[in-house]
Amino acid sequence: MLRVPVCLFMQVPPADGQTTYKQRFYVCDKYWHKSAVSDTDKGPIFFYVGNEADVTLYLNNTGLMWESAAEFHALLVFAEHRYYGESKPYSGSKLRNNMQYLTAEQAMADYAELIAELKSDVQAEQSPVIGFGGSYGGMLASWMRMKYPHVLDGAIAGSAPIWAFPGEDPPVDPGAFAKIVTRDATPAGGSAKACAGNLRNAWKQLKEWGSNDAGRGQIKEAMQLCPAANLSSDDDVDTLAQWAQNAFDYLAMGDYPYPSNYMLNGQGVLPAYPMRAACQPLAQQGMMGSALLEGLRQAVGTFYNFSGHLPCYNYSEGPNPEGEEDSNFWDYQACTEMVMPFSRNGEDDMFWKQPWDLKAFGKQCKEQWGVTPRPYWAQINWGGRKIGTASNIVFSNGLLDPWHGFGVLQNVSDSVVAIIIPEGAHHLDLMFSNVLDPPSVTAARNLERQYMHIWIEEATDAYKNKSNCSTTYRDLSPQ
Repeated sequence: MLRVPVCLFMQVPPADGQTTYKQRFYVCDKYWHKSAVSDTDKGPIFFYVGNEADVTLYLNNTGLMWESAAEFHALLVFAEHRYYGESKPYSGSKLRNNMQYLTAEQAMADYAELIAELKSDVQAEQSPVIGFGGSYGGMLASWMRMKYPHVLDGAIAGSAPIWAFPGEDPPVDPGAFAKIVTRDATPAGGSAKACAGNLRNAWKQLKEWGSNDAGRGQIKEAMQLCPAANLSSDDDVDTLAQWAQNAFDYLAMGDYPYPSNYMLNGQGVLPAYPMRAACQPLAQQGMMGSALLEGLRQAVGTFYNFSGHLPCYNYSEGPNPEGEEDSNFWDYQACTEMVMPFSRNGEDDMFWKQPWDLKAFGKQCKEQWGVTPRPYWAQINWGGRKIGTASNIVFSNGLLDPWHGFGVLQNVSDSVVAIIIPEGAHHLDLMFSNVLDPPSVTAARNLERQYMHIWIEEATDAYKNKSNCSTTYRDLSPQ
């Protein structure tokens, strides 16, 4: 743990007088070349830029760092994002009453200070630092390289949707995410042919039966809802549909070629290609009525009943309680500076009409958190698509991952490059190698390592040249 300021951008201490908190991080030096004669001969530092979960999730899943450490003689550091895991500035009710310090800017400043202190502590001031991050962590890694290029010498940004915000030119497509989720539920994504069509009809069936008491009773039976799961109104049925829809979003993100615990925050395991597994109960053409909703129940059970032991479903609950607080706090970030438009229309996707409504979203944020969204702040703050002056960033995206619709899919410059993984789900390239990996992800990791070698060599040469310089003065006195 490192004690760091609660707020790094103001001289006046917070109103409650608390000025610091403990930030958790892990340091692994098994492979580090540390017994060097000079700082410039020490190995590099691989730094995981933590995102919206307990840092141990990334510690245990970021195989690219672990598997590259021996080759690069690297020191591994995994840092936890403020307000997540054990890095909470406040405890109890004070935490939720002091959410204003939960920002990307504060988190990146935390990481910059941590790197500086760590380099000083281990006498590695001249060791190059490569940042790694996936999803929001990938966004932070890329933005850190832009904001703190003297701190990060390069960044591997996996599945980083940095172009998901209002104000982009060309504009963001709010429906991109849902379109890609739908593609994963079709033969193009390896799923059963009838799956997406049956899902479209399932939402219609819910709406039809949800309009009266008798129909809602049929829904409860077909969906195996728990007795405590109230289903007495149209709004309740809408909430049930949203709960079911969320499962398909996560199944698409976690559409890995092998069983994985990542989408469940390490608390459970999804099967290999979970979207394909979820589509199996919906594989029969023309499903209707109770059979259709029973198929929907089995499909979402791939996510919510990953253990197979749930006797019934409560649609107000996620797959496990460990991720609930993380999800809530990400909602706060989405309500402040991470405003990402999402929409669905039921035509280009397999859901139902859900237009993006900023006014309604703002009202919801005000009611839940007491804040007003800043929809254009991310684009203003980080530059949107105008990042041509940046350098040393790899943006990787898998085409099974619905977030790739908001990602960097083409090279921006010679040193800000895009790597596409056709068979990849959510930052698959950052995960540990597996015999079931498609060749495209193996190739992506190899290319990423090539860029890491280039960045480290450039940074090392720059440090050495700086170290070899001597200071002299010439006399400019008037004659």
